[in-house]
Amino acid sequence: MSDVSLPSPSGARTAAVIPAAGRGVRLGPGAPKALRALNGTPMLIHAVRAMAASRAVSLVVVVAPPDGAAEVKTLLDAHALPDRTDFVVVPGGDSRQESVKYGLDVLPPGIDIVLVHDAARPLVPVDTVDAVIEAVRDGAPAVVPALPLADTVKEVEPAAVAGEPEPVVATPGRARLRAVQTPQGFDRETLLRAHETVTDNVTDDASMVEQLGVPVVVVPGHEEAFKVTRPLDLVLAEAVLARRRLNDGF
Repeated sequence: MSDVSLPSPSGARTAAVIPAAGRGVRLGPGAPKALRALNGTPMLIHAVRAMAASRAVSLVVVVAPPDGAAEVKTLLDAHALPDRTDFVVVPGGDSRQESVKYGLDVLPPGIDIVLVHDAARPLVPVDTVDAVIEAVRDGAPAVVPALPLADTVKEVEPAAVAGEPEPVVATPGRARLRAVQTPQGFDRETLLRAHETVTDNVTDDASMVEQLGVPVVVVPGHEEAFKVTRPLDLVLAEAVLARRRLNDGF
């Protein structure tokens, strides 16, 4: 493992960038969210393994908290990870957008597909990862996995004071709405151009590409690719892992 950019392995085409610099305040005080234990293993390790499970991914770049790169590198060294995949750790920035850019900066030549994956989505199945990569290989410049919404959604006028009633403005039709997940996949040059030109603070990389006027397409997501944000999500994630151990023996 290295914490500097690596020469491109022969035939390497796809890299994954995992921004893991956030504190995760909704999970409460303690370690950064990505380092919280899930079945005794930090969520970050689960997320790294999920990316490395795809044989198409030859490099995983983990963007650590600004003052925690050495700790994260030690953490990765301490866990069994696939030998066929290279791993790089770099310190992150003050925002997710800045952290992803730092990850992109260390990508070697020869990588032309880039995945950006939330460390807080530790259980995404490899089939979803491969589907995103395949869609980019087939010519889509930007691909996001997503699920149809199960709940009716209301657009409201936000209350001036938190907790106050909020007037409903509209009820969008669910048929045209999707809940977006990660990994999001991109043609490398498209993603680099987005990070060089879009300065708005956005919640995902696909939104940056949209602002360039570049088309973004959706592929089916997976219910197990949910984001671990609240304590209840940790309970659900533990249950998913328990079922996997029962069904798959790990």
